[in-house]
Amino acid sequence: MSREVPHAPLHPTDVQSPFGARSDPFYWMRDDARADPGVLAYLEAENAYCEHMLRHLKPLEQRLYAEMIGRLKQDDSTVPALDNGYWYYSRYETGRQYPVYARRGPRPDAPEQVLVDANREAEGRDYYELGGFEVSPDNQILAVAEDSVGRRQFTLRFRDLGGGARYEEQIENIEADLAWADDCRTLLYVAKDPETLLGYRVMRHVLGTPVASDTLVYEEADSSYYLGVYRGKTGRFLYIVLQSTVSSEYRYAAAGDPALAFRVALPRERDHEYQLDDIGDRFVLRSNFAAPNFRIVSVPFAAVAERGAWRDEVPARADAFVSGFDAFRDYLAVAERSQGLRKLRVRSWDGTREFLIDADEPAYTMSLGANEEVNTTTLRYVYSSLTTPATTYDYDMASGARVLLKRDPVLGGFDPERYATAFVHAEARDGARVPVSLLSRKDSARDGTAPLYQYAYGAYGLSQDPSFRSTVFSLVDRGFVFALAHVRGGQELGRGWYDGGRLLNKKNSFCDFIDVTRFLVRERYVDGARVCATGGSAGGLLIGAVANLAPDDYRALAAHVPFVDIVTTMLDESIPLTTNEYDEWGNPATDRATYDYMLSYSPYDNVGRHDYPAMLVTTGFHDSQVQYWEPAKWVARLRAMKTDERALVFRTNLEAGHGGRSGRFERYREIAEEFAFLLDQVGLAGAADGAVP
Repeated sequence: MSREVPHAPLHPTDVQSPFGARSDPFYWMRDDARADPGVLAYLEAENAYCEHMLRHLKPLEQRLYAEMIGRLKQDDSTVPALDNGYWYYSRYETGRQYPVYARRGPRPDAPEQVLVDANREAEGRDYYELGGFEVSPDNQILAVAEDSVGRRQFTLRFRDLGGGARYEEQIENIEADLAWADDCRTLLYVAKDPETLLGYRVMRHVLGTPVASDTLVYEEADSSYYLGVYRGKTGRFLYIVLQSTVSSEYRYAAAGDPALAFRVALPRERDHEYQLDDIGDRFVLRSNFAAPNFRIVSVPFAAVAERGAWRDEVPARADAFVSGFDAFRDYLAVAERSQGLRKLRVRSWDGTREFLIDADEPAYTMSLGANEEVNTTTLRYVYSSLTTPATTYDYDMASGARVLLKRDPVLGGFDPERYATAFVHAEARDGARVPVSLLSRKDSARDGTAPLYQYAYGAYGLSQDPSFRSTVFSLVDRGFVFALAHVRGGQELGRGWYDGGRLLNKKNSFCDFIDVTRFLVRERYVDGARVCATGGSAGGLLIGAVANLAPDDYRALAAHVPFVDIVTTMLDESIPLTTNEYDEWGNPATDRATYDYMLSYSPYDNVGRHDYPAMLVTTGFHDSQVQYWEPAKWVARLRAMKTDERALVFRTNLEAGHGGRSGRFERYREIAEEFAFLLDQVGLAGAADGAVP
């Protein structure tokens, strides 16, 4: 452990663009091969300094970690879900890091058959992730996609569930999406470009044949699209799905067709997004055609491209955003967002019944569960709130009867009655009303003395719901107010809320976040001198921008795998995922206004010579989403520019990628480190441990 503050050497490099060059003194930290001794030495020096700076917090970190895992039921399991005659579930064993994936069938009380024991697969590896698996339609062959590095470059393997055959072939560098054909020998997978890591080819593999003989089914030339495959819920069709930020295209083929002749459902069209599945003799689509907040339509197979033949099942509404659906023989279940909350709507196909499923609290989230069966009236869904753990229900859409299957256990003396929640709105500087979900202890006075822990994401239309987060109680029980800011860039208030936080509106996400903080301080929910905030990935971009825009409003910030060098990355199409992101951030190589706008908020480019909050920054060396050198360069520039003496610590996980370390307990260690850092910064490192009785 080193007490010496790392200072990265300056080697100015001109980063070219059509609109001029920028000098980057730390560009040398980019090493695509991840083998440069100088880069590794710098990252290791930062890790040593991080260890030194946080060493005094290790006892607190360990207590927090023990507290967090003490809330877990270690031998827990998911509720079994029926799929093609078998009941599938996963379970944890006490003390083990990874789940066991298993099934029973055809009766739910039949002997267990283990499909994947991830603990065994992870043995001897620094990292392990099961990306996904698919069982053949005859229930005999298992296809498994696994990653042992952390760059989401999955390897495909096969297993005979009957125990007889042995399959030696394995296929490298694929996506986790897999789709079996009806012959139970043919599997579709998506091959990745080895440089950009984008899935671009759908390949056909026949079990037991050489991988070199796999045939090309489809190749996508437009690198702004993500490519995937899946077998539809009814099993009638296999689908190839292409999705960019603003448009979609689906292709479908009969799962029993030996030729797998794919047809386009609706050709791609800019600003038309849709999702597709089949039921009975028709397709069901979620579409934003003439419906900014989306609608659900049905249409006979042969007429899918004829919009005049579409029948509205759930019409477009200005006050509700349709986010997803599950189709059954007699009913349609729809996930919608209205009044900032995630709800479930049920509609019979004959139109005689339509209703929202009742909720138990004023602020909550509902989501569709595992619903693989078509010929049933039972809808499985999951309910949660800031104080209610994930709760799984089976709901009879015909009778309205609801059966509680499981509420995730929370140990350690957790009592939801000790806590208060609120759903409020903060007025942004442009007049927008930003929803905020709040969690605090009931015995905490609203007198402006509580520290704040604020979180947001604000990108890609990904909404942050007021769902249960067991870890945050380790801060709330020490006096914090937890605030979930639903800033623009998500879709909590519909598509317009998303559009209001992307492209040339991106700064709204940052300003919303700052204005939420100032509202909570002004209304005496929290102490303005003890404000902490956190975010990761695109949420790390938000934290980086906030650090530059409003450094005096925050005492401490945590940024995890932060996307902070946005202009340089978006100028370089060789960096994984860049080309898929143009409709989210803009293309700075083709448009001067976009280049200038992105440059005006880029956290790396706007580091200033002034005081900053205390900061904890983390990254994963093998991250394929946000390359490690972005946060590394950002920290180096902060060290060179900032005028304060507050803590700035940077940790690179040398064995992990975008999601951090693998394993059930490892993520709690990372959260415990963050919480210890924040508690120390607001003077609560010695606060009482655990839940207050």
